[in-house]
Amino acid sequence: MNLDTLLKIVDNQLIRSQNRPLNSTEILILRGVWHYRTYNQIALEAGYSPGYFTNNVAPELYQRLSEVIGQRVTKKNCRVLLESYSTAQVAPETKPYQQDLTKVSFNLNQETLPCYPSGSVPLDSPFYLERSSLEKQICQEIKKPGALIRIKAPREMGKTSLLLRILECGNRLGYHTVSLNLEQVERPILSNLNQFLRWLCANIARQLQRKPMLDEYWDEDLGSKISSTLYFQDYLLESINAPLLLALDEVNHIFEHPQVAKDFLPLLRSWYEEAKRLPIWQKLRLLVVNSTEIYVPLELNQSPFNVGLTIQLEGFSQEEVQELAKRYELDWAHGEEVRQLMAMVGGHPALVHLALYHLSKMEITLSQLLDTAPNATGIYAHHLQRHWVTLETQPELTQALGTVLNATEPVPLDPTLTHKLSSMGLIKLSGTRAIAGCELYRRYFTKKGEQHFMSTLSPL
Repeated sequence: MNLDTLLKIVDNQLIRSQNRPLNSTEILILRGVWHYRTYNQIALEAGYSPGYFTNNVAPELYQRLSEVIGQRVTKKNCRVLLESYSTAQVAPETKPYQQDLTKVSFNLNQETLPCYPSGSVPLDSPFYLERSSLEKQICQEIKKPGALIRIKAPREMGKTSLLLRILECGNRLGYHTVSLNLEQVERPILSNLNQFLRWLCANIARQLQRKPMLDEYWDEDLGSKISSTLYFQDYLLESINAPLLLALDEVNHIFEHPQVAKDFLPLLRSWYEEAKRLPIWQKLRLLVVNSTEIYVPLELNQSPFNVGLTIQLEGFSQEEVQELAKRYELDWAHGEEVRQLMAMVGGHPALVHLALYHLSKMEITLSQLLDTAPNATGIYAHHLQRHWVTLETQPELTQALGTVLNATEPVPLDPTLTHKLSSMGLIKLSGTRAIAGCELYRRYFTKKGEQHFMSTLSPL
């Protein structure tokens, strides 16, 4: 059976029985298992830590599949059991319709059956829209000795999906590629600079298939920043004969620990600067990816965020949404539906993907989707609620956003508040003045603001 067909069958069953579809990492594991790959191979190709797949994602995935299939699923029997289960699910549906066997066979063998859009888009997915100019620019940049590239955007804008393509570019160039996701780091480690730098060095060594050898290079008298620098220079970089592309994803998680961030981020910058002085540091190519939704003031002359190539991800254009709709097999040739969708959500990648997914399943019409989109029961409920939780903890942001939403023309805001709201993606800038990020935000947050105001009034 076709893998994408199998994934769709399993995904639908998980939604029905557990109300939760396969997420991006679970799909990566199933695709890897299908092709008889090890967790280490799957993780390294996708830019994850092998231990994260082995110890976290895989056990939970097999437990979920076991509940659906009714048999204990393991890595060894996963493919066999899923094929048998999926075949049994398809057979009853095809038997009563002998006259449509050709059509059914055609549909079941399509490679473009969409999975629920969650997290990064896999490398082999037909639903990834290439950002060709950006990808080409970054791939050219990582060829430069000692390069530093920074990719930033609000959450769900496609940063990690782009990161996977850049890592693949590094692999094609014959580079050593290492990807670490700081979202996976335990908080006690993130809050201690020494522990965090040891975690960083140990994980990089393991992905390079080298012994960590931390104690041989760590010196309390020199401190953790010098120790980690010497470890990189004298152990890691010295032992490789090709450039090392080191990708750090979700770097924003370290922003929640300002004391560590104020030491670690300047350290990254110092490694970048070392390439101008010592040839061995030219082997290191840094790729730093962060969400802009967490704002932490840092000294510009100390952080790495004002050096190197900066990539700010933007939303999809109308032409790109039109192309994506075609890949979801929606007949939107005239463009009116694209205009209606973009009028509501702009070109926000995650919101566009989610809408097209639900529309492609024919479970809702575009009119119904747009009518319910700003509601707490609409398809964007989780996305909107996440932003509201942040706003509730920062009243000055809520008030500033309300000013923008209630205005009939672009309005000026305090520069700090403008930066924060723009970093969250809730507003756009027209020159130096602010407008609503999209109609979805205008409707939802206007209503939430009114409810919040009413709840604060004292009863008569």
